[in-house]
Amino acid sequence: MSDLPPLNSLRAFDAAGHRLSFRAAAEDLGVTQGAVAQHVRQLETYLELPLFERVPKGLAFTATGRAYHAQISQLFEGLRSATAQLKPQPDKVLISVTPTFAAKWLIPNLPDFTRLHPTIDLRIMATEQVSSFHRDGIDLAVRQGAPPFGAALEAKLLFRQELVPVASPDLVGGTAAQGIQALCDLPKIHDTHDHWPRYLAYHDMKEHAERSLRLSQAALAVDAAIAGQGVALVSRFLVAQEIDQKRLVPLGPPWQAGGHDFYLLAPRAARRREAVADVTRWFTSRGAAGP
Repeated sequence: MSDLPPLNSLRAFDAAGHRLSFRAAAEDLGVTQGAVAQHVRQLETYLELPLFERVPKGLAFTATGRAYHAQISQLFEGLRSATAQLKPQPDKVLISVTPTFAAKWLIPNLPDFTRLHPTIDLRIMATEQVSSFHRDGIDLAVRQGAPPFGAALEAKLLFRQELVPVASPDLVGGTAAQGIQALCDLPKIHDTHDHWPRYLAYHDMKEHAERSLRLSQAALAVDAAIAGQGVALVSRFLVAQEIDQKRLVPLGPPWQAGGHDFYLLAPRAARRREAVADVTRWFTSRGAAGP
C-alpha cells in the first residue's frame, strides 16, 4: 500500500473538488477547514503536483487536478456503491392518507409499526386530494367509500364508518348521563363532511343550540371538542384513544353512516414488494375489520 496516497488526503481532495471550497468540504466531512487544507497539501506534496489554484473566492482546479479528481471521484462513488449493496437499506413504502387519518390514527400507531418493521421507511403523504398511484408513485392509499373502487384496484376493509358524538368532560359536566336529548342544547362542531343534520334526523332530534363551529377537517373538529368548544361527530376509531384517556366522552349512541367505510387500496397489477406486503398486513391487523 506504500504506493498509494493517504486515504484521508484523497477524501479531503474529493470533497474539496466537489465544492471548490475548503470550508464547504470541511462541513461535509465534519472536520475543520484547516484539516482539509492540510490533507490536500499533503496530497500535492506526495504527487509533487499542484491540484488547486487558491483564488479569492475559493479554489480552482489546475488542469492536472481536474483530470485526477474525475478519476478519484469515480473511485469513491464505486466504493460507496459497493458498500451500499452490502448494507441493508430500509425499504421505502409511500402511502397516501387524509390529514385526519394521519393525525388521529396513523401517527399515534406508528410506534407499533416501527417496532415490528424497523427496516421499512414508511413515507406518509397526507392530503385531501385524490392521489394517483402511477403519477405520484404511491404504493398504498387509505380512502373512504364503498367498493368497487375500480377493476385496477384491490381494496381491503380497515374500519367501518361508525360515527359517535364526543365532547370534553369539562363541557358536558353531568349531561353525559342525561341521554341523547342533551345533545340538542350543546353547540355542534361541524367539519367538511357535515354529518350532524343526518345524525339528528335519524334520532328524531331538533337542534336547539344557539351557536355552532365549522371547521375544514375532522381532525380540527376533534381538537376543538377536546378544547371544550362543542360536540364533534366523528368516527369512533379516530377518537378511541381520547375516549380511553378520558379527554373525550361519548354523548350518544353510535351511528352507522353506510357507504363511507375506510379501505386500504393498492394497484392490482403492481409487483408486490415484500415491504408493501408487510405494511398491508400491519394495516389490516390493526384495523377493526381484522386481517
